[in-house]
Amino acid sequence: MSETTAPVPASAPVIAESATARGRRARIALRGLQILLALFFAVASALPKLIAHSTAVEAFDELGWGSAGMYTIGALELAGAVALLIPVLQSVAGIALSALMVGAFIVTLTSFDGENAATPLILIIPLSLIAWARRGHNAELLRLVSRRA
Repeated sequence: MSETTAPVPASAPVIAESATARGRRARIALRGLQILLALFFAVASALPKLIAHSTAVEAFDELGWGSAGMYTIGALELAGAVALLIPVLQSVAGIALSALMVGAFIVTLTSFDGENAATPLILIIPLSLIAWARRGHNAELLRLVSRRA
């Protein structure tokens, strides 16, 4: 006996790769990366600026940005760290923190003779991956923002 199957209509749901074991592992690894980056940006990067640690104060004084610049960058980094953990903001956080890292790279090249210039470049890679992998949340964020406007 032969069985025939009807063609699947275009509107039928497609099982995403995340439904597979490999997809679940990838999703868990990406979430772990987001948590790791959020911890880095909150603790290692934003906290010294927000508590006015002497190394951060010296660096921003050398730049001529003073405490206002230091607190602003620290607040942006902390906001990005928190946003990396909020599902609807993850992609936007990856984009925003990547842009902040481009600025950090340029500043380290021009003001600090390239000392530690590789760090922001290295951070851009996983941040871009998060922005791309979580891009599906952008439509949801747009709906939320337009509904409130």
